[in-house]
Amino acid sequence: MSADLEHIRQIMREADCLYTEAQVEEAIAKVGAHITREMADTNPVVFCVMNGGLIFAGKLLTHLQFPLEASYLHATRYRNETSGGDLFWKAKPEVSFIDRDVLIIDDILDEGHTLGAIIDFCKHAGARKVHTAVLIDKDHDRKARPDLKADYVGLPCIDRYIFGYGMDYKGYWRNANGIYAVKGM
Repeated sequence: MSADLEHIRQIMREADCLYTEAQVEEAIAKVGAHITREMADTNPVVFCVMNGGLIFAGKLLTHLQFPLEASYLHATRYRNETSGGDLFWKAKPEVSFIDRDVLIIDDILDEGHTLGAIIDFCKHAGARKVHTAVLIDKDHDRKARPDLKADYVGLPCIDRYIFGYGMDYKGYWRNANGIYAVKGM
């Protein structure tokens, strides 16, 4: 079902800009340098978590200055809604990562249900070590696992409903060139 486009446009008009494009790009470059320092000799398989991680992964990969194998997976709880449900696998990894380091790139660490399930899947499927990189780490006390933290974080974020740089509002505004918060959410 398609959303009302006027409502979608209004969301952007009224949104609060939390991070500009320049701030996000600087954060991505720093994350890339950090990952390069720590993972350059690990021969990792890098998985982009679709769809949210697409923009962050694409930009981050250009900052990773070492050989790697890139692929994707698609697990979601949101399905274009504003709150999550059960984890649904649309596409499991097709690249073998047995006894290799894995880097999972996703848009946001919110409550962590999706990222936690992906980490568990990779560990049980034979990954030597699983690393995680997220563009946004949302600051709140509702994490699915108290010990779940991303290894590499671009930017911290207040506890609001955000979109842009891959994160969406009802399937829209993944293409927004900053990080925005929905008014009143």
